[in-house]
Amino acid sequence: MSRSVLITGGSRGIGLAIARRLEAAGDRVAVTYRTGEPPEGLLAVECDITDAAQVDAAFRKVEAEHGPVEVLIANAGVTRDALLLRMSEGDFASVLDTNLTGAFRVVKRATRGMLRAKKGRVVLISSAVALRGESGQANYAASKAGLVGLARSVARELGSRGITCNVVAPGLTETAMSSGLSDEQRANLVEQIPLARLASPEEIAAAVAFLASEEAGYITGAVVPVDGGAGMGH
Repeated sequence: MSRSVLITGGSRGIGLAIARRLEAAGDRVAVTYRTGEPPEGLLAVECDITDAAQVDAAFRKVEAEHGPVEVLIANAGVTRDALLLRMSEGDFASVLDTNLTGAFRVVKRATRGMLRAKKGRVVLISSAVALRGESGQANYAASKAGLVGLARSVARELGSRGITCNVVAPGLTETAMSSGLSDEQRANLVEQIPLARLASPEEIAAAVAFLASEEAGYITGAVVPVDGGAGMGH
């Protein structure tokens, strides 16, 4: 059956790959974006997830066009990298507000309709660095690790109502963010990956699509790494 799907940060990279995957499967897909051009062929809603009023307005627009959100993919995120001693409180707080508190805002809003329907799928996009850490990314790693606690708490609270909440933790992926790496940086990072390459956005999307499917109905509170083995042991 065609479902109403909302993907935050779905205008490019991993978010867009997820949107295309679910659209191809027949779902009614909407995406939020904050900057740049909205993707063609999808219901695109401009929304800054650090603003609760904008989040509510985005959901109301999606609900009016596609019906209550049945699948939520919380993907929107930012980085403000710096070594700990050089990281400002503002940069730490802004990353947590987008990546973690932003996810809280959209999950809270989406689950209103899911509770009424007594079913729903929530997938939070974390990162391999959430559990293994990364130099220069204390804010980003902390925000992405927080998504695990958020997801598992939501899974316990709402599981009895037919709502699942899971986490996908991508490793380094071929996106605009990774394209900014120098050849030396890229080589050093690939050396740490047992599969010796970066992921494609489509590989991340495949894991998300499974967790959002009917077949994954008995999986909740899980963290699924899609990182080429980079995070093993964490």
